Amino acid sequence: MTKKPLWREIWDFPLVSLVVAIAAFVAVFAGVTYLFAQFDIPLSKTGKIVLNGLLAPALALLLAKFLIPRLGDNRRDDLAWSGAGRMLLIGIAGSALLMTVIFAVVFALGGYRVDGWGGMTSWAMLLFIAGLRAGVVEEVMFRGILFRYLEDFGGSWFALAATSALFGVAHIMNPNATWFSSLAIAVEAGVLLGGAYMLTRSLWLSIGLHFGWNVTQGFVFDVPVSGNEVDGVLAAHPAGSVWLSGGEFGLEASAVALAIAGGAGAWLTVKAVREGQLVRPWWTRRRLAREAEALAA
Repeated sequence: MTKKPLWREIWDFPLVSLVVAIAAFVAVFAGVTYLFAQFDIPLSKTGKIVLNGLLAPALALLLAKFLIPRLGDNRRDDLAWSGAGRMLLIGIAGSALLMTVIFAVVFALGGYRVDGWGGMTSWAMLLFIAGLRAGVVEEVMFRGILFRYLEDFGGSWFALAATSALFGVAHIMNPNATWFSSLAIAVEAGVLLGGAYMLTRSLWLSIGLHFGWNVTQGFVFDVPVSGNEVDGVLAAHPAGSVWLSGGEFGLEASAVALAIAGGAGAWLTVKAVREGQLVRPWWTRRRLAREAEALAA
């Protein structure tokens, strides 16, 4: 095996790649935020929401497609076009079914009440911000960058635990958030989305799951999305105890969602392990490689 020069060893080290990828991500979105603040775009409020919901995901996808695959020692494209549509649809349908089951169970137990039809006035925010922007941008950041390089360094279990915890903490500043709601998001969403990424080694399934989860709970069932009030197809509101309904934060803080979505995430993770997708820590891989070279010599 040809030994790489020292500078290349440092450049390809997983934590260095992590810092470079995060820096690029922050720089791009800081620049876009600055431009939006400098120019008065002649669009309505809805038009600006739609533009933001299209531009941010497009930039995140460009980073994930053309920069991130060129960093690190384990270079791969997490946005391969082959099978992308299928994985997106499976993710959207799967999370829609998951959220429908959660809402149905909570509703049957008296945790939610439906008063009739809603006004659907939040459609732009739900589809383009909570759905498209959150689904793409957050998945590129948490799974496409953080999970990818933390896994390359510390292995799959380390990456899954770290990104799930960070995903929960990232929602602690949301409206109506509590420490329990962040813990619930870490377990149900962090493990579900991380498990999907481990299983497929692609961002498409996790993007579809994230999009479908937010849109179904907010646009269809009128449930607050991570604490943000919405106006959906139905007019619904929590009626039972907070542990059952999730209160003003929404069903993501419900014990029912914690059990059902957490179970789905655990299933995906176990499936990934059984299919040989578990990655060992960097130092273990290095040791095994050296032992293999010694045996071959």
